Amino acid sequence: MPVQKNTADEGADSSRADQAAPTSGTTGHGSGNRRAQIRMTETEVTDFLATHHKVQVATVGRHGEPHLSTLFYAMVDGRLAFWTYATAQKTVNLRRDKRMTCLVETGEDYAELRGVALYGTAEVTDDPETVMRVGTDVTAVMTGASPEELRTPEAQEQLARAGRKRAAVFLDVDRVVSWDHRKL
Repeated sequence: MPVQKNTADEGADSSRADQAAPTSGTTGHGSGNRRAQIRMTETEVTDFLATHHKVQVATVGRHGEPHLSTLFYAMVDGRLAFWTYATAQKTVNLRRDKRMTCLVETGEDYAELRGVALYGTAEVTDDPETVMRVGTDVTAVMTGASPEELRTPEAQEQLARAGRKRAAVFLDVDRVVSWDHRKL
């Protein structure tokens, strides 16, 4: 399923760096725009986000400073979603300022680096049904259990207990930046 983007910024799937003029061979890797060469297609981005499960979340702190945290996520209805404590700093930040950036990346060596940065706004909800749905999906990716296994009465009871103090967060994407150095 493709990453859902806000329609207000439709087509804004690249950063200014993505739109730079092609280089003339000064990079040492031949001519052409390296940025365009390593950009993932929409299908590659969707597949990448579906197969990775840890995200670095950046929110805006009270004094304008970035607040970073790493957590597990699931793709829920085409949107990156996670659950977190309702009183966590990231949640407090998002209730005050909805701007959020999410980074999913992998690779140890330069030639293996791949990643997707999603820029947008957060939708924070305390709705118990939504929190349970997101919590179930995130727990499934964290544990390797199927969502069906987590729908048993025992599992749902444990998730409901954990969910009482949590909020669900969805990212509404305005802009996507991606890279896959394996394409070099």
